[in-house]
Amino acid sequence: MPLTKMSFLSARTGVRALATALLAVPLSAAAATLSLPDDATIGVEVVDAITLTGETSRREGILLRPADSRRASNTLPEYCVIVGDAQRDGERVRITTHDITCIETADADSSIFSGPMQASAYDSDGQYGISCENGACRLPAGHPLTLTLTDGLEIVEQANPSAEINKQRRQANGEGVANPIPAERPAPASEAADD
Repeated sequence: MPLTKMSFLSARTGVRALATALLAVPLSAAAATLSLPDDATIGVEVVDAITLTGETSRREGILLRPADSRRASNTLPEYCVIVGDAQRDGERVRITTHDITCIETADADSSIFSGPMQASAYDSDGQYGISCENGACRLPAGHPLTLTLTDGLEIVEQANPSAEINKQRRQANGEGVANPIPAERPAPASEAADD
C-alpha cells in the first residue's frame, strides 16, 4: 500500500474532532510525512524557565512544547518537543528553533516524526522576539509564544524499533524469542541442599 501524506491541521477549522479521528486510524494507514506550510504559525510554551542576563545573554538547547493559541494558524500533535536557542538582543529575547520530534499514537502503536524545523518566536505585539519586562529577560516555564515558520516543514516518519518489538510480542502468542515461555529447570544446588 503506498504511503500517504498528511498536513498539520488548521487550528481554524474544527481540528479537535478531525485530529481525534485521524489519530484513531491504524498505523498501517497512518501518514508517512507530517507537514506545515511556509509562514505557518503555531502556539508553543517554554518547558523550563529561561533567564538571560548580561553575563548569560545566550542559551542553547531550550525546549518548547505545543500549546493552544488563538493567534496560531496551525497546530502540532500533542506530543512534540521543539529544540531551539534563545539570545538576548537589547530589551528582547530572540528565540529560533532548529529541531522537532513528535510522536503520534493510534491504539497501541506509535509513529515518530523527527527533523529540522526553522522558526522564530513573535510576541503578542506581533514583533520579532519577546520583550523583557522591567529590564529583566526572564521567561517562566509555561510562558506562551507564537512560532512562525521560516521555511515549510516536511518531517518524514522515522523507524520505531520499540513499535516493531511490541508488534512481534503481540504476534508471538506466548511462543518464540519475542515472548519466551519459562523452561522447567531443576532447583539450584543451594536450594537442593537445604531440602
